[in-house]
Amino acid sequence: MRRILLAAAASLGLAGPGIAACPDPTEIAAMAGALTSGRVAEPFSPPLTMADAECARNGLVPLLAPSFGRPIGYKVGAAGEATQRRYGLNGPVWGVLFAGATATRSGATVALTPALAGLSVEADLLVRVRDAGINRAGTDHVELLRHLDQVIPFIELPRAGIARVPDGIALVSVNVSSRLGVVGRPIPVQATPAFAARLGTMVVTFHDDDKQIARETGATLLGHPLNALSWLVADLARQGKRLNPGDIVSLGGFAPSVPAVAGHRYEQRYEGLAAQPISVSVRFR
Repeated sequence: MRRILLAAAASLGLAGPGIAACPDPTEIAAMAGALTSGRVAEPFSPPLTMADAECARNGLVPLLAPSFGRPIGYKVGAAGEATQRRYGLNGPVWGVLFAGATATRSGATVALTPALAGLSVEADLLVRVRDAGINRAGTDHVELLRHLDQVIPFIELPRAGIARVPDGIALVSVNVSSRLGVVGRPIPVQATPAFAARLGTMVVTFHDDDKQIARETGATLLGHPLNALSWLVADLARQGKRLNPGDIVSLGGFAPSVPAVAGHRYEQRYEGLAAQPISVSVRFR
């Protein structure tokens, strides 16, 4: 397996002299092995710049896809001020979202296998891109909504895979801990000021069994969930990338993640977005 990962890293052009701003391909292959197997790895050798971390992320993605599923979009990380302070960031970061993140439906039971050692649970929200006009929509919330077709209740199940995540650079280098997730029933998007307002004011609660462990509003994500989307579009453009029709975007965590515990049930509720509260849940064994 290690030889396969090393060969894949080399095929990406990550090996050889003259390649700047990237960890050694053997380190990237070793990290991919740890992330897919459930082992705990050490962070990439410091010091890393953010450009180094982005290069590591780009090298990891094709090595992770055979185990995690094909890339289906992106996840915005550190969309809340508390998380930004924790990682010493001045703004959000992003990673690639894999098909495994949307493969599990609400109400399912997830087995905490050795490959999922260290899995966490995080309150989140997805949107699906309707068309490529999203890349020209700017920051206006209603205009952004015109280029989306679904809002999807989502509990993210991230896994960092490293012994510690000391800062935002390390977070980016491991693809912002992207791993699995649980999705609820999609909500059709209404490209109206009223729907945009409800996204910003909805109350999101997160429960571990019967204990409420978080209560936030949509404004927790950069002042409004769609601000995370417009930020992502701009940062992707900076790197020569764009969103495509059908892409799924995780808009960020409403509260810090908590460890997944066998025997526990986690439920997330959105109140005020639709006529009735919406929920998504997962249980672990």
